[in-house]
Amino acid sequence: EVQLVESGGGLVQAGGSLRLSCAASGFTFDDLTIGWFRQAPGQEREGVACFSSSDGITYYADSVKGRFSISSDSAKNTVYLQMNSLKPEDTAVYYCASAIGLPPRITPMQRMRIPTIYDYWGPGTQVTVSS
Repeated sequence: EVQLVESGGGLVQAGGSLRLSCAASGFTFDDLTIGWFRQAPGQEREGVACFSSSDGITYYADSVKGRFSISSDSAKNTVYLQMNSLKPEDTAVYYCASAIGLPPRITPMQRMRIPTIYDYWGPGTQVTVSS
């Protein structure tokens, strides 16, 4: 069984930080892409960041670039999203998603932006940033 579980969400004041975790089970990090997406009520799901284990490339949405960063612990099959300088507009449910064996022609930007390329999704974790 393939499973992704996010954790680390919560309530934080603007300017604060949170670290989200995405723990994967049922597969390893070989040839794996992990994407982070977020969705606020009434809005479309939007990509925020992604990581490809095959080449170590990360990609970030312009809205979070310089504030968010991805790291990984392959021994734990876990990917982290460090979120700094949080803003109220970052408030959303954050999801991690995984895709196995994406062809190289799927660019890092596409992996960040396009939810439909992903095969597995976690249940999400709520991030709320107060003013």
